Amino acid sequence: MAAPKKFRIPTAEEMELSEREYSLVEPISLFKKSAISKNNDLANTSQMKDFKELPERDLPSNSKTSSAGESHDAVMCASLEGTRGKESNMTQLSSEKNTDDGSNAQESVSAKTGSSNSLIVNTRQRGNPILKSVRNVPWEYGNIVPDYVMGQSNCALFLSLRYHQLHPNYIHDRLKQLGKSYELRVMLVQVDVKDPHHLLKDIAKICILADCSLVLAFSAEEAGRYLETYKIFENKPPEAIMEKTEENFMAKFTDCLTRVKSVNKTDCSTLLSHFGNLSSVIEASKEDLSLCPGFGPQKANRLYDIFHEPFLRANPRKRRISGSTSDAAR
Repeated sequence: MAAPKKFRIPTAEEMELSEREYSLVEPISLFKKSAISKNNDLANTSQMKDFKELPERDLPSNSKTSSAGESHDAVMCASLEGTRGKESNMTQLSSEKNTDDGSNAQESVSAKTGSSNSLIVNTRQRGNPILKSVRNVPWEYGNIVPDYVMGQSNCALFLSLRYHQLHPNYIHDRLKQLGKSYELRVMLVQVDVKDPHHLLKDIAKICILADCSLVLAFSAEEAGRYLETYKIFENKPPEAIMEKTEENFMAKFTDCLTRVKSVNKTDCSTLLSHFGNLSSVIEASKEDLSLCPGFGPQKANRLYDIFHEPFLRANPRKRRISGSTSDAAR
């Protein structure tokens, strides 16, 4: 075996020679590298020109695979863009749907409180025995301020006198919450205590100040019937509860004279057939009235006095003063 070489420290001359050799070799290697890179660039450009000039059928397998990869990437990008567009459309549709649902919910609430065919009941009235008595109209719970809404401008607050004794400030708070939002505000009071007179006086004052209509019910069934009636007559004209005025003259004549005591319909027809009209009856004397059949002196005097007495009675104090002055003059 050959003996291993021993390490020797180079001399100064050897170090200078090595530095000279390195300085000569490095520029040559750099020149070679630049030349090689230029040749590679030229070859690549020529290949690209040839590749562009070749038809699709003459394309090499590598170019076909690259074009297929590029087309696949393009398809993937298009599909991603399509999915993104679909997602954006879906989000837009969902937002529009949410807004539509919100508007529909608001419309349904306003419809419930405004033009619903049902009696709207506040949820705080759940379990009230009144609801068992409401049978002739449908009712449903709703998010409303009053206890009951019977129409577009009609509402009611329910109050039990027994509860009012324990919580006297309850009705004040409810009236503050209600405000003036309804034209007709009914306070439906159930009288369920023995001596309700003092409590009803206070509630009547509250209703006058709050511009509410006070309705008293002495049972839950009666209170339920009131609510049903308000709802049934919501859209009906007021002629059903108004006094009917007759257009016939005979009916008006009879209605006028029968207000006098002891004068009946037969007497009215007798007077009209004898005198002809109301002005002749008013101008007739007591003797003429007593000559009519069915009229005695008492009935004739009463009817004559009704027509000829003044509408305003004299003040009794003035009578006393006039009487005292006449006595003094005597």
